[in-house]
Amino acid sequence: MLNRPQPRTCIECGLPYGHGDFAYHAGKAENGPSYWSDRGLLCSVVCSTAHYERREKAGEAMKAPAPNPLER
Repeated sequence: MLNRPQPRTCIECGLPYGHGDFAYHAGKAENGPSYWSDRGLLCSVVCSTAHYERREKAGEAMKAPAPNPLER
């Protein structure tokens, strides 16, 4: 069976949402993630920057801020 990423993991490194190293708004998991894109959650400023740079190089940069994926 194919191993699919879980919907609440960092799309760059795979760190699961809820992990102690995941960055949360105001430092609290109940406030939601600090970083995300239209493609999913990002666990840290490092992964957010890497994601942005990768998309920029590929010509797929976001045109507008993405809505919070946990508020859908």
